[in-house]
Parts: sequence; structure tokens; C-alpha cells
Amino acid sequence: MRLPDHLRKPCAQRTSAGAIIALYLALLAWSVVTKHSYRVIPVQPVIGILLKIISALAFTLMAATIKFVSDSYPVGQLIFFRSAFALIPLLIWLAWSDVLVNAVRTKSLKGHLLRSIIGVTGMFFGFAALGYLPLSDAVAIGYAAPLIVVVMAAFVLKETVRAYRWSAVGIGFVGVILMLTPQFGVVDATIANENRALGATFAIFAALCTAGATIQVRRLTATERTGAIVFYFSLFSTVIGLATIVLGWTMPSLTDFGILVVIGILGGIGQILLTQSYRFGDASLIAPFEYTTMIWALLLGWFVFGDWPQAIVLTGAAIVIAAGIFVIWREHRLGLARRKEAEMASKRAI
Repeated sequence: MRLPDHLRKPCAQRTSAGAIIALYLALLAWSVVTKHSYRVIPVQPVIGILLKIISALAFTLMAATIKFVSDSYPVGQLIFFRSAFALIPLLIWLAWSDVLVNAVRTKSLKGHLLRSIIGVTGMFFGFAALGYLPLSDAVAIGYAAPLIVVVMAAFVLKETVRAYRWSAVGIGFVGVILMLTPQFGVVDATIANENRALGATFAIFAALCTAGATIQVRRLTATERTGAIVFYFSLFSTVIGLATIVLGWTMPSLTDFGILVVIGILGGIGQILLTQSYRFGDASLIAPFEYTTMIWALLLGWFVFGDWPQAIVLTGAAIVIAAGIFVIWREHRLGLARRKEAEMASKRAI
């Protein structure tokens, strides 16, 4: 479904205005919470949820802006701007929080490099997918990542995954298959083309890489601070993105340069707000609001690009979201059980 031409003409202005509004809201929330980010913070779930929603908006706006310029600039160049200018708000945040020195300290530089390589590969596939798919479709397929994490955790980290979570993962993958069918012409051959199929393939590989990066982050958290994980990822991603200049970059106009800078700043602020959101409430409460990205993707896809997903894609996305929320809830319940067992064991030891 497409918007009329007279409504599509000002899409650049709407994109820029939307980015500026999101940037303002994110900076406003950031200024409220980051000054005391490493002190003891009382549980305030409403603030945590609000920050999570704003971070989801920032990331979705970033994705929409990448899609907007994806035809004009190579993926490697987009990765560079996404990573390099994300360092600006990140370094300000770390310095303001008085943890800049600690963020630079690391016991696992190779671990950070591996996480960055996996993450940049996922960025490459994800950015490429945005060039071929409607925004909402690309975002929805990306929801497969948390389900893949469960599978990888079982086989790579040797975590115990029981029937409930395996069932949720299986149902979630059914939803993924439903979302993929239009892209490959299974439902409607008139919609599918080589670009849509290629975009869907890229999106799946991006989800795989995102899951792999999550597993590596879990390993890093055993010895590394959150600030260090975010800092080194942005740093290494910038270097990797810059290395692609030998493949040929496109000189941006002044306006496009500003848009490319906004991509990075939105990504950096989104990451900060995401990190901060979990400091105000339990992960099991905050995490499901990640799926508000679909709301933003639908709105931006319609008003900016004139796209609206098919019913089968929305159905598949709903199934994947439900499965993802169940996995989060189950993780929460298991966490409580493990905590209770640890407390009982401690009491018996006394």
C-alpha cells in the first residue's frame, strides 16, 4: 500500500523532523537519569519503561533514517557513521558518570573484538535488509533474535532449557516462517521479487548475528563492565567501518552528512537509554517493551515510506512477540527459583 505522491514529497522533512524530536526527547530523558547513573537508584519501573520505550523509538528512527539513505551510500559507510558518532553521546555519558577510566579498562580485549566482529556483521546484514524490505518487515523478522539466543544458550553456553522454553521457541519460529512467506512469494507471487527475498535472507542472518553477539556479551559480563562492552563495540565498529573506505565511499552533501551524523547519535543515545532503563526495574518487566519498536516501525513505515505490512506478516510478528514475552517471563521465573535455592543453600551452610 502506497501513499499518494502529494503526501510522499515531504518525506525527507518528516524524517528530519522526527529525528530531531526523538533526539530532543532522548536527550531530555538522558539528562534526567545519567547524572546519577552509577549511584544506588531506587526501583522506579515507570521511569524504566519510559526510557525503554524512548530507546526503542531512537533505534527505530535510526533504522528508518538508514533506510532513507540506503540507496545512496554503501553499507560500510553507514556502519562507520553509525558507530563513530555514537561515541559522542557515549563518551559524554561515561565522563559525566565518572566511569570513563573504568570503561576503558578491560581484561578481555579479544573478547570485545570478537563481539564487535559479530555485531558489525549483523549490522551489515541488518542495514542491507533495510534497503530491500519495508521497515516493519525488517524489524519484525529481527524479533527472531531472542528465540535464537535460547537455542544458542543451550548449545554454546550449555544452559539448561526445558520444555516450556523449547515450546515457545518452536511456536516463535512458526511466526518467523509466516513472516518470511510473502517475501519468497509463497503467499502472493505478485509481491515477492528477488530484492524482497534477498532482504529477508539478510534480515535472518542479521538476527543470527544479533543472537551470537548477545551470547558473547553474556560471556563478557563475567569480567567486563557495561560501559566497557558498549565502548569497545563502538570503537571497533568504527575502525571496521572505516576500513571499508577502500571499497569506495560516496561523498555526502552537507544535508546528507547531517543525516548520517544523526544516525550515529540516535544509535548512541538509544544504547544509553537502553542501558539506563534496566537500572530502574526488573529486566522481566522492562524487556517486553522492546517490542514497541513494531509500533514505531508501522507508523514510520506508513507515514514516511508509504508501506504497510501484509496481514500474514503482522500475524507472524504477533506470534513471535508472544513467544518472546513468554521466554522473558520464563527466564524471570527460573531466576527467582535459582535465587531462592541459593538463599536456602546459604542458610543451610550457616
